[in-house]
Amino acid sequence: MSISVISSVPVRGVARWLLPVCIGVGVYLFFLGVGDIMLRDSDTLWQIKIGQWILEHRAMPYTDIYSFTRAGEAWISSSWLSQVLFALVYEPSNWSGVVILTSLAIGATAAIFVHLLEPYLEPARAFVLVTPLLFMSMGHFLARPHMLALPVMVAFVGGLLAAADRRSAPSWLLLPLMALWANLHGGFVMGLALIGAIGLDAIASCDRKDRFALATRWAVFGLAALAASCCTPYGWNTLLASTKILSLGKLLSLIWEWMPADFSSLDLFGASLLGLIAIGYCSGVVLSWTRIFLLLGLIWAALNHVRNIEAFALLTPLVLAKPFAEHFGVTRAPALKGNEARPSFALTAIAALAIVAAGWSITRSYATPSRYAFIGNQSPAAAVDVLEKRRAQRIFSTAPIGGYLITRNIKSFIDGRAELYGERFVLDYFDAVEGKNVDTLLRLLETYRIDATLLNTTVPAARIMDHLPGWKRLYADDIAVVHVRDDAPVQSPSASR
Repeated sequence: MSISVISSVPVRGVARWLLPVCIGVGVYLFFLGVGDIMLRDSDTLWQIKIGQWILEHRAMPYTDIYSFTRAGEAWISSSWLSQVLFALVYEPSNWSGVVILTSLAIGATAAIFVHLLEPYLEPARAFVLVTPLLFMSMGHFLARPHMLALPVMVAFVGGLLAAADRRSAPSWLLLPLMALWANLHGGFVMGLALIGAIGLDAIASCDRKDRFALATRWAVFGLAALAASCCTPYGWNTLLASTKILSLGKLLSLIWEWMPADFSSLDLFGASLLGLIAIGYCSGVVLSWTRIFLLLGLIWAALNHVRNIEAFALLTPLVLAKPFAEHFGVTRAPALKGNEARPSFALTAIAALAIVAAGWSITRSYATPSRYAFIGNQSPAAAVDVLEKRRAQRIFSTAPIGGYLITRNIKSFIDGRAELYGERFVLDYFDAVEGKNVDTLLRLLETYRIDATLLNTTVPAARIMDHLPGWKRLYADDIAVVHVRDDAPVQSPSASR
């Protein structure tokens, strides 16, 4: 009997610490297996190109060098670190490194999520919870900078909520996470905003006599986090650039990831909202007004822009974990201390290394160079070959194709950097390619001295070009169609782009 009791101590400790690692590796391997779904956005292409430029020049971009419509205008890369990381793992004709890096970020996010819920929920049950939440977010799971920032977001906000649950100030160890987040992706602005909202929850929950002292400590932490967010090559300009896209007005309703949520059919996001309402009525859970404020803020953000659904999915359970645990009387065994923790740590380390080694072995055998391919309808290689032979310099294309042109060292008319082009320009672009205003299309062709167009065969502008005087169809395939001016002379190879 004594032997079984003694041996159960380290085993319990191993299970407590090892399950998040197991879940993280399992999630990583799953997304490694479906890695092609992350290679369907042309923004990935120019993100990698910028990372390559930074590595090659050992400098940061301060002006646009990739378009002919905004050449030389002020522009900074607020996701420079993610772009460099993607560039380091990218190899031409081999997307395995990009898929592995993105899958690692998703696996790390799942492991951190389960670890943060550990005080309130068994890891196995947390895994059951995180599975549909990840599926809810899959629409925005793309090989882009926001994915590398996802585990940092969960860890930072989880650290804030843990401090609020303890009615204490956040750990100063969260400040390096904020600095890392600010270098990875512009979404760190949400983290800064949540400091105030979560701090308010901590202050409202503590004893009245301690509120002023705690409010002071949260305020100091907030100022320190603001300073940490400026620890980038661009300094405080990173903060300004990250908020610039929110000033695009009407344009935000036209860009897919900035569109409001669509409830024309039931999906996991809609089902989760209905589930929250049902639980609220049936369970009798009572939230503090500050937690209600936090919950409504996350819901409002997800309703406003579909890109915020993953933040809603991963942060809402952290906001609700303690109130639900207290309401349902969920208790967790205390963590091991002293000598009891030592054998548990050793066993956990050995087991974790074994799991990681097994995961890496599977990765090497599965993620072969020919395993993944970027979506073809945004990479019209044959059509671009035709344009290069013609030495076309000013090509009117769709924004997705513009990302591909950048990788071919051809300056784009437009690409995914909406904050660079501005609201009016992008609205005119949409009117032109969608055939809403032929006069706008003609004006853009003349204003920017377009000598060729490269459009997906499905967009209305491609069919309009067939009937415009002075233009002729030069090439077409299943992906794109090329039109050139009837009287366009062939330019010399030395012509400037």
